[in-house]
Parts: sequence; C-alpha cells; structure tokens
Amino acid sequence: MTNKLIIDGSHGEGGGQILRSALSLSAITGRPVRIEKLRANRKKPGLAAQHLTSVRAAAMLCDAEAKGAELGSQALQFIPRKPVRAGDYSLDVAHAREGGSAGAVMLVLQTLLPPLALATGVSTVMLRGGTHVDMSPSYDYVHDVWLPTLARMGVRAELFLVRSGWYPVGRGEVRLRIEGSGELLPLRQEHRGPLRAVTGRALVANLPAHICERMAAHARDLLEQAGMAAEIEAVVMKAACPGAGLYLTAHYENSLAGFGAQGKRGKPAEQVAEEACFALLHHYRSGAALEQHLADQLILPAALCRGESVFGVERISPHLVTNAWVVERFGLARIDIAPAADGTGFVKILASG
Repeated sequence: MTNKLIIDGSHGEGGGQILRSALSLSAITGRPVRIEKLRANRKKPGLAAQHLTSVRAAAMLCDAEAKGAELGSQALQFIPRKPVRAGDYSLDVAHAREGGSAGAVMLVLQTLLPPLALATGVSTVMLRGGTHVDMSPSYDYVHDVWLPTLARMGVRAELFLVRSGWYPVGRGEVRLRIEGSGELLPLRQEHRGPLRAVTGRALVANLPAHICERMAAHARDLLEQAGMAAEIEAVVMKAACPGAGLYLTAHYENSLAGFGAQGKRGKPAEQVAEEACFALLHHYRSGAALEQHLADQLILPAALCRGESVFGVERISPHLVTNAWVVERFGLARIDIAPAADGTGFVKILASG
C-alpha cells in the first residue's frame, strides 16, 4: 500500500477527535491511514459506539475498507477506494452496540460534513442517537454556532431536529442537507466586535415544565446582573428518556460563541444555568473572538481553504493543539498557534495548496 499515513492515537489529548479528523481527511484526500493506540488516554480506550459509527459513516462516503472497525478496537486501518460522492446517507448509533447507545450524533455529523461540503452535488444525512449529551456539541450548538460560522466559509448546509435524544437512551434524530460546493473560503475572525445579543434555549424532555422555566429565569437574572439582556426560550419536548440542558449563544458583530450545560438527576436547574452563564461570561471577559471549542472545530475546515485563515481564541486547549497536529500530518496546511500571556491566543492556518 503506497503513501499510507500512520497516526499515533495517543498523541496529545489522545481522544476521539484524532480519529474523526483522520477519517475526514483520509476520505477527502484518498490517502489510506492507520490509527494506532485509539483513544489511549481515555478511561475506556478504543472505539465506542459513536466512534464506530463515524468510521462506518466515513467509509460510506468513499467506499473505504475499514480493518479493525469493531467496538473496543485500538487500531484501525482506513483505506478509501473511491472519491467522496454526494448522496443520501442514514446512520443509527444504536446499531453499533447491542442494547443501543446514546452516542453523540453531532460528532458523527462533524466527521461527515467536511467531505460532503467538498463533494459536488446535494447530500442528505439522517443520524439517530444522542443529540444533547455531555462532552460533545449539542444540536443547538451545531445549529446556532458551528454551521452559521461555516456558512461564512461557503458551506451551504441546513440542520433539522426531528427528535431530541438524551443520555442514556438516545434515540434522537437529526437531518442534514448540504450542497457541496467543491471549495471553501478562508475565515478571518481576529476581532469579534461588540456584543449584539444573547439568545438561548432551556430544554427539558419528559420532565416538568418548571425545570426549564427555572433554568431560563436564573440565566436571565445572572446575565442581567452582568449587563446583558438575554432572550432565552423555555421548551418542553418529548424524548425516549428524561433530559435537561441550557444552551446559550453570544452574537458578536463578527463572530458567534456557544455555551451549554447538561442537567442530571440531583443537579438543581439553577446550577445548570450557572455553568452555562459563567462559561459565557468567562469568554466575554477574555475579549477573544472565538470560544475554545469552536476554534478547535474550525481547524480542519480552515485547512481545506485556499488562503490564510486567522482567528483569536479564548484559550489554546490541548484539544486544539492535537487537532492541529493531525491536520498537519496530512500535509494540507501549516498551522501557527500563538498563545498570549493572558491565556488567549491566535491561530493562523495557511493551506499548502
């Protein structure tokens, strides 16, 4: 096999993002990749249900051979056999594990979107699993922050929530429609400009309405004390199991920033509101254009653009540094990460092509 790239899955923060970025880039470039020591730095190393679903999803796009694609596997060989093609795709995280799974479908979506954004034609993707689960982007974050930011880079995509899915059952459903353009535009967000608005949704599923109303009211009070008026909607929805969360978006003149907190049994609604609001206020006081999670999620699409992308970030996280390392391993871009003394930093991404 020629030009195979070997990636150490234990590098840096050693999590699932190494796998997802490698899958996307392998599908886009057609370059075979072997990933070893998968998720070595996690409590349960190897492929979990949502990671296995990401492998299957990426393989569908380019008719790839995936050796080692099974639960718990700590090594994967991914060999694309065809260019990525636009089409209609359907995946369910529950199929990856007996008994089902609430694995995060937004992470699967983020694996699929860059290849489909570059493929000519219209694609639709139906994903079932967890839409609002801890340690992953929520549907609200992807819909309100990530996709609108990618739209500035030329990505034409729409995301719809059919049904929410929460831990531990999942069974949520989202539908994505994307018009592949074949080319992305660089992103420059050094400065965010003034804050224009704060919006959000306080969600509960299969729980009393007063819980989401308390989350929304407490969040409004906290932000008002900081001099911010916020429009936060309290929403009761149905799902396969109970769930709760608060998701906020800060709308700046030049950028968006998203923040969220998940509820769980025994955790007061007011604590959920405080976690989300304090994260928003921390970012606001940093003065940075992007919050840390959005920055590391833009590294890969920015590497696919012609020209230089530049953005300021609230914090240079290990996740960001690790993702930059994966992208550079494919030789697609040179990435300069410049931390500042106050903990913020700037990221410059210059595509090699």
